[in-house]
Amino acid sequence: MMGNMLTSLLAFVVAISVLVAIHEFGHYIVGRWAGMKVLRFSIGFGSPVWSRRAGKDDTEYCIAAIPLGGYVRFLDSREGAVAPADEGRAFDQRPIPHRIAVLFAGPLFNFLFAILAYWVLLMPGEQGLAPVLGEIAADSYADRAGLHDGDRIVAVDDEPVNDWESALLAILESMVATGQVPLLMQDERGGQHRATLDVGDQASRLTEPGALFEGLGIGVGQPFAVVGETTEDGAARAGGLREGDRITAVAGKPTKYWGDLLAAVGGLPGEQVDVEYLRDGAAYQVSLTLGETGAGDSRRGMLGIRLPDSAVDHYYFEREYSLPGAFVAAIGETWEKTVFTVRMLGRMVTGDVSIKNISGPINIAQFAGDSAERGIAVFVGFLAIISISLGVLNLLPVPVLDGGQIVFQLAEAVKGSPLTERAQIIGQQIGIFALLLLMSFAFYNDIARILE
Repeated sequence: MMGNMLTSLLAFVVAISVLVAIHEFGHYIVGRWAGMKVLRFSIGFGSPVWSRRAGKDDTEYCIAAIPLGGYVRFLDSREGAVAPADEGRAFDQRPIPHRIAVLFAGPLFNFLFAILAYWVLLMPGEQGLAPVLGEIAADSYADRAGLHDGDRIVAVDDEPVNDWESALLAILESMVATGQVPLLMQDERGGQHRATLDVGDQASRLTEPGALFEGLGIGVGQPFAVVGETTEDGAARAGGLREGDRITAVAGKPTKYWGDLLAAVGGLPGEQVDVEYLRDGAAYQVSLTLGETGAGDSRRGMLGIRLPDSAVDHYYFEREYSLPGAFVAAIGETWEKTVFTVRMLGRMVTGDVSIKNISGPINIAQFAGDSAERGIAVFVGFLAIISISLGVLNLLPVPVLDGGQIVFQLAEAVKGSPLTERAQIIGQQIGIFALLLLMSFAFYNDIARILE
């Protein structure tokens, strides 16, 4: 338990530090290109634990004690007198388009990081589970729609989907918009049929974290325990099993799915077991001695069979990309998730999507720890998602965020002069209140998940 907490805390600090550094570097570098003087570039808040000064502007670069944010401080005539040598280099003395560019640069760099992260992840290609349904709960939305265990989702609302991620995004979009999800399904033999999930006015409830699969009555599918090719000198071939046989039990343990079969066989290396199977609808049983692989504690039982090629094609996907192709796909991935994030935020405001989806630092830390434990690729994917969320959040028209400051600059451009100090103070107060409200929801959701 303590180890998991430390992993989550460390992963969270690394994630926030990296993404904040990228965000603030966007402000910093574009500010310098725009001719502004940078006084401080800080990762974290509070007292500096490390700092140094460098460059012709004697900019202070520091890492502060509280790793939950960061900032770039530009020279600004509203905060004090500007030295004659620095006239025209203060933030508020630069042209409005330059100021807007600096404010927009932080979120932009978050989106660019996501593109880069997805590009790196997509370069070797993609492999994973296709959107195939698992067991269907009786009298569920999926059951009433006529969906079956082993059906593959080919399209949602006539938009093709190839993996679970794109399928879930499309299902959520369609469900929240209309309460219905038109599906094009395909069975393992290639036959296609149409079905519609009709959730009526329950869409908001089903958008609560972890509620979608159980609420719809579906699971993630996996191949059935059907014999494909048998290996030479393997236990299956010696026992007379052949392609197309469906194994129903090993040593008395039911084996409906391929995962069940692997689990049952893996724990019995070298042992003689009874294998029950179906062939052409008739039930048979054979006693055979399992093979084995590995040594010591890593010994695993082997039956000597492979999945049928048709099952591999139906339940899994594999994509290869050229270097430019991976980059284009990374842009598409970032755009798709950005649009989805914006739409979901908007629908939280209207009440169409549950506000329980708002996560605070506790939940993000848990996700960070889980992703870090699953490997560097999963952690990089997690960073990409959070980076997109950070970019979208900072573009909201809330005065204390980049988006709100951009609104102030646009208002100044239209008005011909800066907003009054009173107007800016009122705007800041509204922004702080909005952020406190958002943070309250986030912390409440975090604590509620822990207590569940």
